Amino acid sequence: MSIRRRARAHSAALIAVALWFATVAAQDVLPQAERRSASPLATRAIDGGLRSGASPMRAVHKATDLHTRRMPANARYLRGSVIVKFRDGTSAARRADLVSLVAGRSMPSLPYAAFDLVALDPADDPEAVASRLAAQPDVAYAQARYRARPLYRPNDPLYGLQWNFASLEMERAWDINPGSSPSVTVAVVDSGVAYVNTSLRFVQFNARSIEGSVFPALGTVDIPFAAAPDLGAADRFVSPYDFIWDDPQPLDMHGHGTHVAGTIGQATNNSLGVAGIAFNVKLMPIKVIDGFWDEYFESPFFGTDDTVARGVRYAADNGAKVINLSIGREGPPAPVVRSALEYAVSRGAFIAVAGGNEFLDGNPTPRFAEFAQQISGMVSVGAVGPDRQRAAYSNTGPYLELVAPGGDFTRNGVSGLILQQTYDFDFTDTFLNGTGGFRPPRFDVFAYLYAEGTSMATAHVSGLAALLYQQGITKPSAIEAVMKRSATDLGPEGRDDQYGHGLINARAALRGLGIAR
Repeated sequence: MSIRRRARAHSAALIAVALWFATVAAQDVLPQAERRSASPLATRAIDGGLRSGASPMRAVHKATDLHTRRMPANARYLRGSVIVKFRDGTSAARRADLVSLVAGRSMPSLPYAAFDLVALDPADDPEAVASRLAAQPDVAYAQARYRARPLYRPNDPLYGLQWNFASLEMERAWDINPGSSPSVTVAVVDSGVAYVNTSLRFVQFNARSIEGSVFPALGTVDIPFAAAPDLGAADRFVSPYDFIWDDPQPLDMHGHGTHVAGTIGQATNNSLGVAGIAFNVKLMPIKVIDGFWDEYFESPFFGTDDTVARGVRYAADNGAKVINLSIGREGPPAPVVRSALEYAVSRGAFIAVAGGNEFLDGNPTPRFAEFAQQISGMVSVGAVGPDRQRAAYSNTGPYLELVAPGGDFTRNGVSGLILQQTYDFDFTDTFLNGTGGFRPPRFDVFAYLYAEGTSMATAHVSGLAALLYQQGITKPSAIEAVMKRSATDLGPEGRDDQYGHGLINARAALRGLGIAR
């Protein structure tokens, strides 16, 4: 399908997020693409206010027609390399023999990677090579590098449009715990976050062919970035890291991560914009998902399973108590991601993961969400609309554990979506304007946009987890148990595949834990 977001078309499909990942051959050495600070002067954000129409954003979705910039069938994974986890105790000589078995070459080790990358001939089939390696007794697992995608009453003037918080009884919950505490850190493992004012210099002297369209070279350009005005002060962002550009500036070049971060922890009761659930927490922006501009400027890494796994491990090792994964994919299993998720929970981090938006596409199993039923302290999240009915796009299955507000345009229109602040796509998505209108993006202009998806639903669960943690429920499995026990049962009585254990209920979850001090 086209890479167009088609933000201005008048159809329900336009609510979908335009996430896209291109195929690139892996290299034997780490790539050297870079970006540099263009100016020491801070860029100032421009707040464009409320957009009455729907945002072109629905995350973790591979729907038909206009819903996603779908990759070609052969671009589900990167060619030229595979992920391998050797069993403990395997000697260096034996590892070298196994790499030689598939005519591979060892690649440099990466931080926060409890696995190895093996370079292959680009003509080799990574899935076939991984299968051959996985059959060896000294290999714990091997897989291709599959691509992931971005699945009291406040005085904020647009709070009245946030039906999702009323659905969860947030005002009564805030009476018990007003927004958690800065002692709790929530990691947003996503496309990055608009959290800092800066300007970066990018260089592209070659025309770029991206999914069938050719985009002209922009040369040397200085691109402005700004912190989202309603996300709060700079000191609330801790330990940021970008695993796509391999530097400590996880700047959102898509908009998805910023929208998700807003639901989790948007600054609240500040007479500005909208509210967030856990508005006092620290936020840890971690970028593991690439978008159009990352690809255009040739980022050194991509949103593959190994990148996601490194981001999760980084979050756990740097003090995150809650990890939000509003991302996912379908396809073959993801053992490297499962290993990272298990590691994070063992380090005391609760994990919420999007349950998938592919119900209308045959309801495939989302490969990150499926681990939730096997990992205590991790939950997979489906989406409901204002009527508390399952959103048309929301996946169902035995792995689904809870639901939360995600929006549903098909039954409730634009007002039934999730409102938060993110970029004004008029200034970021210039690749929709044709060759004549293609120009460098600006990431310093913002708007309040509506969106839908299990990504949005997952952010509500992460926000509630932060409230529970600050109330003294600190064990990941205990947080999960409280959420399930206090959930409002929907659908057939008891747990079911459409709603899991039910709709999270913030007031009921916090009741009996005492008033936060």
